Amino acid sequence: MTAIDPLVSLVYCSSATHPFSEQELAELLAVSRARNSAHDITGMLLYRGGEFVQILEGARSDVEALMEKIGRDPRHRDVRVLLEEPLHERRFEEWTMGYQSLVAAEQGMKSGYRDSFDDLRMGDHDMIGRAIMELTLWFRVRESAV
Repeated sequence: MTAIDPLVSLVYCSSATHPFSEQELAELLAVSRARNSAHDITGMLLYRGGEFVQILEGARSDVEALMEKIGRDPRHRDVRVLLEEPLHERRFEEWTMGYQSLVAAEQGMKSGYRDSFDDLRMGDHDMIGRAIMELTLWFRVRESAV
């Protein structure tokens, strides 16, 4: 990355225009991973109940170009950038698109379990930052256990 095209992290959420099956998610991931690898974009994708949260890392121009595509993608609606910040180093360097499907909360789950992305749409920058850091840590711990 250069000073002209710095490394950034961008987090967005969106709603699917229809519920994605496991097969549709697998196809989306295969295409996304190939495209991201070609553009040196890394990150993670979370999906639950028709809602996406994604973290993208890469050169600002590449991440912005990808966001333009996502914004035009007919499978998404209500695309919102939640957070964009400069990065000194990648948090998802080893993943062109790490993925986790979140399940609905079950009775008896520990308190603090995130069973919704609704709070991310509220617009409180500090709360969004904390939630993204929690999701990032949760994702990395689950991936390292696989």
